Amino acid sequence: MPPKIIITGAFGQLGSDCMQLLSDHYIIIACSHSMLDIGKPKKSQKTLADFRPDIIINCAAYTQVDDCEIREEHAYQINAKGPGYLARYAHLSGAKLIHISTDYVFDGSLPVPNGYEETDTPNPVSVYGKSKYAGEQAIISETDRFVILRTAWLFGINGHNFLKTIFRLAISEKQPPLKVINTQYGSFTHTLDLARQIHRLIVADAQGIYHASGEGYCTWYDGARHFLNAMGIQKDIQPCTEQEFPTKAIRPKNSILNNCRLKKENIHIMPNWQDGINAFVTLFKKEAGDVTAYQTLI
Repeated sequence: MPPKIIITGAFGQLGSDCMQLLSDHYIIIACSHSMLDIGKPKKSQKTLADFRPDIIINCAAYTQVDDCEIREEHAYQINAKGPGYLARYAHLSGAKLIHISTDYVFDGSLPVPNGYEETDTPNPVSVYGKSKYAGEQAIISETDRFVILRTAWLFGINGHNFLKTIFRLAISEKQPPLKVINTQYGSFTHTLDLARQIHRLIVADAQGIYHASGEGYCTWYDGARHFLNAMGIQKDIQPCTEQEFPTKAIRPKNSILNNCRLKKENIHIMPNWQDGINAFVTLFKKEAGDVTAYQTLI
């Protein structure tokens, strides 16, 4: 019998793609928030005990970065304590935990074009980043059967993301020229590519902390321009600084992640960020044949 995998946050961007990709190889149990709330230990432990998974893929998180500054306790409950609860179960049951973390565990002060490696010391500057880093530490303290997978700038067919927002603004007749931040650097990561990388990590029985994001780097402006060009949309788009769009949370100016361990262990399959966007555009166009139909996807 193939291994049994529980996916938390299964109907979000990454969870949906993990379900789609991994269902051909494993027994998949897709858990919504109502089915498995990782922030509630008793309920989550019961669900895990009922299904007895061999692998837990934790795609659940509180990712509203600015709201985390206001709802700090909630952020820590979901992003820090929740992964700890999952890790405790993994330790007691012999299951493996694959946990999705973030570039926000770093402060972004590294000079571009240098990227952060797995061995670099985290120094988060937002509540979101701090709570996610606390989640990493909770996992490490509870079990040695884990993969912590740091990624960045996710986009996929399901759920909300930056590219869908750009598309919505670009097709709005009332929308003036788009201004997009050109002073923050990172790598766009297609969730379908990340799901494939997760599968490769499972096959390799990998352990420890890994970085997995689109290869290369760019700014939000670069990504938006590439996306609209690939979509064949003509829109005036202008670069700007983050000062023109003030937010509650501080965001890293450099979110570039180097996928060092994946390459060192010869299990790296992440494509260039441009190729990831191009593949997303192909899927996006396939899902809807005209602008009216696109509305259902954004």
